Amino acid sequence: MDELQRPALEEYKSSKKMPVVVVLDNIRSGLNVGAIFRTCDAFSVEAIYLCGITVKPPHTEILKTALGATSSVSWFYHETTKEALQTLASKGYNLMPVEQTDRSIHLEQMDMIAHFPLALIFGNEMRGVDAEVLSMCTTSLEIPQDGIKHSLNVATSAGIVLWECYRQCLLRKNFSLIE
Repeated sequence: MDELQRPALEEYKSSKKMPVVVVLDNIRSGLNVGAIFRTCDAFSVEAIYLCGITVKPPHTEILKTALGATSSVSWFYHETTKEALQTLASKGYNLMPVEQTDRSIHLEQMDMIAHFPLALIFGNEMRGVDAEVLSMCTTSLEIPQDGIKHSLNVATSAGIVLWECYRQCLLRKNFSLIE
């Protein structure tokens, strides 16, 4: 860790985080959840909210891909995504599903920092973000794509969107860990 100039676990946990939380709306795969934990650690995300059928640590598949990030990233579980979003909205978070909708804004056009604190919502691998959840939000975020599939793996989507949040913080020197 010293050679990589990485903080110790307790130092990292108490350090300033990017004002972003990730909400996982009924993610089936523990491997995806683990990969998202690891990405949240890399970009200093405040917390992950695991909702509905989303598996929770110490699930074997999560541990396989998280590689310890379940210890460094704060996480909470809610029976429903709606319940988690109501909690986050009451704390002032802007709710932003990552989903292709008629109200979506392309990622490169979004000023992420203007929406901080931000709750990014990622949906089920087959169905996407639940319609009830979408109805709680005024807009959504879309990753522009070519190709014939027009969808990405949820862990890949989380990586792209969280990198963009972090990149914008870097550009504006708006985040103490990356100054």
